[in-house]
Amino acid sequence: MNKPIHDWHQQRIWLIGASSGIGAALAQHALAAGADVILSARRVDRLNQIAGKHPAAYVVPLDVLDTPAWGVAYQHILDQIGPIDLIVFCAANYRPERCWDVDSAVAESTLRINLGSVYTGLATILPDMLSRGRGGIALIASVAGYMGLPNASVYGPSKAALINLAEILYSDLHPKGLNVYVVNPGFVKTELTAKNSFVMPALQTPQQAANAIWKGMSAGNFEIHFPHRVTQVMKFVQLLPYRWRFALLARFLKIS
Repeated sequence: MNKPIHDWHQQRIWLIGASSGIGAALAQHALAAGADVILSARRVDRLNQIAGKHPAAYVVPLDVLDTPAWGVAYQHILDQIGPIDLIVFCAANYRPERCWDVDSAVAESTLRINLGSVYTGLATILPDMLSRGRGGIALIASVAGYMGLPNASVYGPSKAALINLAEILYSDLHPKGLNVYVVNPGFVKTELTAKNSFVMPALQTPQQAANAIWKGMSAGNFEIHFPHRVTQVMKFVQLLPYRWRFALLARFLKIS
C-alpha cells in the first residue's frame, strides 16, 4: 500500500521519543541500515548514549508538550541536516487504571502526550513534506486501540484515536505521494509495561518489536501489527457482536 523502501542509506529519520523502549531500539535498526537519525526526547543523557556510538545520529532535545519547541527543533534539523524523509511518533505515557481510578489531570496529560503531541508534530512537518511530495509518517499505536480493554481507561482511547488518525492520514496523504504507517504492537517489555501487575501474553523485547516495525515499513505495509498469534486473535474478537466480545473478555482477561 505504501512505497516499499529497499535502501535506507542516508534516509533522514526523526524519532520522537527515542530515549528508551521501542524508540531507542528503532534507532539502532535505522542506524545499522545507514540512515541519518535524529533522536528527540526530554532525557538528553540517554539520547547522547545512543548518539555517542554512531556518527550518523543527531540529538535534538524536545519536550513534545512544548508546542513552540517543535518549530524550533524542526528548523534546526532543516538548517543542520536537511528535510525529513520519515518521522516516527513513539512518545507515549501509560498508567494502568480502571475507570474508577482515573485522575482527570493525569488523563489530560496522557492524552496530550499520546495524541495531542502528534497533531503538533504533524502541523510542524506536513507543509514541508507536502511541498516536496514525499516523506513518511509512522504512528506507534497499540492493540489496546483495537477494543476497550481493562486497565487501559485512558491509554486505550488515545491509541484508538491514533489508529483512526492514521487511516485518515493515509486517505489524505497517500494520493499526494506520502507514506503512512500505523504500528499496533502487543505487549512489549518497556518502562511503561513494567507498571503492569498482570501476566502479559507473548511479551516481546523492544528489539523484537523494532525488527517487526522495520520489516513492515521496508515492505510498505500500512498496518504493522505483532506478534501475529496475539493480534490475529484480537482482530477476530473485534468482529464479534458485543455480547460475545464482552463475555470473552470477562473470561480471559481476568484483571482485577
